[in-house]
Amino acid sequence: MKVIITGATGMVGEGVLFECLDNPLVTEVLVIGRKHYNKNHPKLKELIIKDFSEINNHSDLLETYDGCFFCAGASSVGENEESFTKKTYDFVVPFATTISHINSAMTFIYVSGNRTDSTEKGKVMWARVKGRTENALMKLPFKGQYNFRPAIMTGSKGQKNIKLIYKILGPLMSPFFPAKTLKLSEVGKAMINAVLKGYQTQILEADDIFKLSK
Repeated sequence: MKVIITGATGMVGEGVLFECLDNPLVTEVLVIGRKHYNKNHPKLKELIIKDFSEINNHSDLLETYDGCFFCAGASSVGENEESFTKKTYDFVVPFATTISHINSAMTFIYVSGNRTDSTEKGKVMWARVKGRTENALMKLPFKGQYNFRPAIMTGSKGQKNIKLIYKILGPLMSPFFPAKTLKLSEVGKAMINAVLKGYQTQILEADDIFKLSK
């Protein structure tokens, strides 16, 4: 299996990357991003682009991959709906649309968030925007398209990019909410399994992600 990962310089993307590099089912990983990720590994390749809208210029390269794990994302803190839409919906959906035209046989996985609003009508701004993003992605002509909604996550050994809140909350919350707490290695395994065998629903809550990781 050959996979693409975005957001490797962030917590989720880096954790998923670690799992893909360690997993014998994955033979090659292409990291796409705006800046270099400082890691050497025989499976690892890198594509640095100034803007994700440039992705169409690399169609020959992207035709060969089986899955794309979109782990890049922005925080909603300090954002209004317009600005957060630009950093979320307008960031993810055009990229995924282009990828679907290049390689519709691919499985595309988007890391969304717990309590995302599929109705797009709720009171919480970020949840509406992510719901709108998920709904648009589910219409694209991929072989498989899944939206992961993890809650609390714990990092993998050796990770550089772990948010302070997860360093504090992860160990504290894990004993009390095991069904809602995921290791990033489990998130990565679930993504790999989604490419291999799919899943019965396109929206995966934390419990679904845990089941698919096994």
